[in-house]
Amino acid sequence: MGNGKFISPGTFSVGGHDWAIRFYPDGFSSSSQSYISVYLELLDKDTTVRASCDLMLVDQTTELPTSVNKTELRIFNSGDLSRFAPQTDLFMVRSQFEASSYLRDDHLTIQCIVTVRKMPQASTTKSVHQIEVPPSDIAKHFGNLLDAEEGADVTVSVGGENFAAHRIMLAARSPVFRAQLYGPMREAKSKHITIEDMQPAVFKAMMHFIYTDLLPETDDHIDADMEMIRHLLVAADRYAMDRLKFLCQSILCKTIDVETVSSTLALAYQHNCERLKDICIDFITRSDVMDALVETPGYKILKTTCPSALVEAFEKTKRFRKM
Repeated sequence: MGNGKFISPGTFSVGGHDWAIRFYPDGFSSSSQSYISVYLELLDKDTTVRASCDLMLVDQTTELPTSVNKTELRIFNSGDLSRFAPQTDLFMVRSQFEASSYLRDDHLTIQCIVTVRKMPQASTTKSVHQIEVPPSDIAKHFGNLLDAEEGADVTVSVGGENFAAHRIMLAARSPVFRAQLYGPMREAKSKHITIEDMQPAVFKAMMHFIYTDLLPETDDHIDADMEMIRHLLVAADRYAMDRLKFLCQSILCKTIDVETVSSTLALAYQHNCERLKDICIDFITRSDVMDALVETPGYKILKTTCPSALVEAFEKTKRFRKM
């Protein structure tokens, strides 16, 4: 592009103020023509803002950000050069940048964390007669009800283990349970229902969520925990518990890597998790992991159980590389 010419991807707002990123591929000035220059700019007119920022480059292979330049809390004045941060045009040596994994197929991602510190304001004086209301503890009480089994009126048998439960709680949280326990189905008149094809530990975790709206506390065995989350997603889909299903997807998408992406993608396809499916395919297409991926056990399972997932991933990879 030439020295002094920049790209700006658009305006964003933080703390009620407009900001933009400036990227100079060939440096901001003649003294920085062998560097790339990156700035955060305050766009508001006639204003001063107390803020800090952290400018990062995202590794296109791992998708992890690396901080390159931090600006501590200071005044940004829209009327002078202090509206820019950092106060240097030597962001990174261009040859080092071009050889790094921050740049792949002419794509780079700049991540910027902006923190705006507003001036303190006096709040309304509290009346001495105010009474503080404690936070909600309904989940605790329902959890105690589950543990004590007091008033339980139905027994659920899972994998040879029996669980005491309350019909009204199961029905309130799952339309499938509601149809079983209060509809015309056979279980509606029974005090005992049996669930097939589910592990007792998975049902116990689902029961904990039904009563408390929380997942049970996990131990330090991360792999075992992720396997439980996968089983819980299947159970949530089976019993139409949408919030639990989204919660499991949220956890799984944070642990995607070469070893897990195939099994997670197959799970997303089988249980109609569209956003999780898109995240998995995006990881495959943007992370140059296909060679390593085909060597994993999960890939062989994916190829057998969900060939359509691979077709979509390969098609997207092909389109991406043409961009």
